[in-house]
Amino acid sequence: MSNTQPDRIYLDELHVGQRFSSRSHVIDEVQIKAFAAQFDPQPFHLDAAAATHTLFKGLAASGWHTAAITMRLNVESGLPFAGGLIGAGGEIGWPAPTRPGDSLHVESEVVEIIPSRSKPDRGIAVVVSRTINQHGEVVQILKAKLVVARKPVEEMTPWN
Repeated sequence: MSNTQPDRIYLDELHVGQRFSSRSHVIDEVQIKAFAAQFDPQPFHLDAAAATHTLFKGLAASGWHTAAITMRLNVESGLPFAGGLIGAGGEIGWPAPTRPGDSLHVESEVVEIIPSRSKPDRGIAVVVSRTINQHGEVVQILKAKLVVARKPVEEMTPWN
């Protein structure tokens, strides 16, 4: 019995420049405040009135909330990597705030593929994911090194 997932792809099937897009997620004020209350309790994430007097000039989601939404979108509909999305490092930036009512989706691109020399069953795919709102504004850029499984030898056919 095969342990592969037919809708998942392996390192060997990726190429630099390959792109993936996720479905969308609409974030609202309730979600923003609930996440902030538990993980990032700052006034500009918790109180719309207080937030008007901050750098954000209004209620904004925590960057970590945006990152969590990005992760969920990539896991469920964005990056179909065999073995899941296993991070090995990365860089993150938030060029614009995420606001209540934003509809976010993720556009990702493979920018580098590094087969492992010591572990032939895997490698690293470097992927840049841009989280974009309904206005086309990038609210997060994530450059991640992801561990991706290689196709098991017993599943290879003579033409791969």
